[in-house]
Amino acid sequence: MTTYPVPNFDTPVDRAGTNSMKWDAYSDPNIISGWLADMDFQSPMAILDGIRKGLDHGVLGYTVIPRELVDVFIERMRDLHSWHIEPEWIVWLPGLVPALYATARAIGEPGDGVMINSPAYWHFLAAPKYAGRVLQDVPLVGDSSGYYRFDFDAMRAARDKRAKLFILCNPHNPTGRVFSKDELTELAEFCAEQGIVICSDEIHCDLILDPSKRHISIATLGAEVAKNTITLLAPSKTFNIPGLGCSCAVIPDRELRARFVDCTGKALPSVNVFGGRAALIAYRDCEQWRLELIKYLRANHEYCLGEVNSIPGLSMAPLEATYLAWVDATKTGIKDIESHLKNFGVGVAGGHRFGGDPRYFRLTLGTQRARLEEIVRRVRESVAG
Repeated sequence: MTTYPVPNFDTPVDRAGTNSMKWDAYSDPNIISGWLADMDFQSPMAILDGIRKGLDHGVLGYTVIPRELVDVFIERMRDLHSWHIEPEWIVWLPGLVPALYATARAIGEPGDGVMINSPAYWHFLAAPKYAGRVLQDVPLVGDSSGYYRFDFDAMRAARDKRAKLFILCNPHNPTGRVFSKDELTELAEFCAEQGIVICSDEIHCDLILDPSKRHISIATLGAEVAKNTITLLAPSKTFNIPGLGCSCAVIPDRELRARFVDCTGKALPSVNVFGGRAALIAYRDCEQWRLELIKYLRANHEYCLGEVNSIPGLSMAPLEATYLAWVDATKTGIKDIESHLKNFGVGVAGGHRFGGDPRYFRLTLGTQRARLEEIVRRVRESVAG
């Protein structure tokens, strides 16, 4: 196996003019982009080399998932997350977002309810409506320190007899929470009581920043919980390969899996020739790269946490996972913080994009420290007046 040097995440990467969704979203080249969950680091060299070898073959035809990827994925989930997965439970997909839409179509009928907890990833808000379902948003409750929790009393009060699906995000985007075993157990019991299927987006499970926290897949809480759960996973966020489109759904229950496959098979293509190859290399060969990334993200997080909380009018709770800072700007008096920061050369995702307060914003920390420092400088300047 080829040995690769320790990655230098400080190495600047210019992504302007590369058809980057993150960077080419702005006509003004002076705006520093931090709105999208897309890191500015080069992907692991092992993955890049593997793709080059695939190109050298010269044929870019239809492909199937390598058996080795299945084995490596199962081994990884067992070793890192104590989850023993059977091969037949796995449905490979060309992306996690399409899986959300497929799940919304697979569960229930038009007019049935889909429950979420805002602030939530914007596709959680859109997928139910696209499938003809009714969105039932029961916001998370944030305490004075910015720590978010489920509001089970409000969830029970809001639930009606047509609620059929609950979409969970753990680790949570955008708040950075890693939900505890007790919280997940209560959620699983709530869904079981109400006859609600759980779709658990766990794409950030390998990006735990708080060393005292551990990711728990809700499907590991017991056979009955697993039978009621669709778990969505992908290497894309962890290894910075979202453009290659390879993810999977883990669905232990045969009937639930068949309903899901029926929806995906009618609408989604297979994983492309590079997606499966990249996923295999990421899971098999890039663990050291991931550990170095975690170190860098932790340092960026500590820097941002200290700086943001020193800016009058802004506050940020410590992240437990992800590389996405969730910042409260309500005390600044600025009603639309996304638009305000754009005027000062910083591109962020305002809270309204997550079904929440437009006085909050999400900022991606997966970038070079020098760039993050300039972002913080501009943010400080923007609220100084």
